[in-house]
Amino acid sequence: MNSRFLPKLSYSNVIATMALFIALGGIAVAAGLPKNSVGPKQLKRGAVTPAKLRKAAVTSGKLAPKSVVAGKLGANAVLPGNIANGAVTTAKIGAGAVIASSIKNGVITTNKLNNNAVTTPKLASGSVTNPILANGAVTPAKLSDEFGPIVATLKSGQTLRGVFDVGSTGAAADLTRAAVSFQFPLLNAPSVTVLQPGQTTANCGGLGGGNNQTPQASGGNLCIYVTNKEALDETGSFTPLAVENNTRLGFGLVAKAATSNPYFAYGQWAVTAP
Repeated sequence: MNSRFLPKLSYSNVIATMALFIALGGIAVAAGLPKNSVGPKQLKRGAVTPAKLRKAAVTSGKLAPKSVVAGKLGANAVLPGNIANGAVTTAKIGAGAVIASSIKNGVITTNKLNNNAVTTPKLASGSVTNPILANGAVTPAKLSDEFGPIVATLKSGQTLRGVFDVGSTGAAADLTRAAVSFQFPLLNAPSVTVLQPGQTTANCGGLGGGNNQTPQASGGNLCIYVTNKEALDETGSFTPLAVENNTRLGFGLVAKAATSNPYFAYGQWAVTAP
């Protein structure tokens, strides 16, 4: 072999050759990293920025449970379309969260109200008007005892009350008459009981509340309570008064003098429709 064509080794040639191999090897490593060779430990803090993420790269499967908390949600991030049916339950609603302005008109219907949910204090002044009441809704049984009848005759269980005063100045055996008309007529004439001061019976329970000014009578009875009397002849039918002309429209009273002195009787009465 001709030795003139063989290069001579020198320090510079060796260094240049080594540098070439190192450079070519680095390019090869950079150009083809083995699969799964870069892990979390190889990433510098802050290396993965929002700009480095491909669109839609972070899916629901990539999120850890409870990783998205309220402070991570942007304004208007959760829209109605993002909420599953039935997702918002009663327990998820904060106190005072649902106010009147949040409720759509017509949302609260009759079937949404519990029994006895609408009480008297919940009704606005003037809210129950005539068009709201069905025909026949207000019956006599719905009226308080103090409410007068709205038809021609006194209805069953309703009571009328009043006072009477009968007497005069005259000789013994003189008679004085008085009459009482009912504010509303009964269907039929009631049974009558005249009671001495302080007396009561099963049908005439006495003078009730309101300073003993609420005389009582059971259904179908007229109770005449004498509360004070003087110089009366209480013989025969006068015990202490006689009742005449008892009708469904009212009744009459007769007092009889025992002596030639002023005589009188007064008191209260009550009549209840059967």
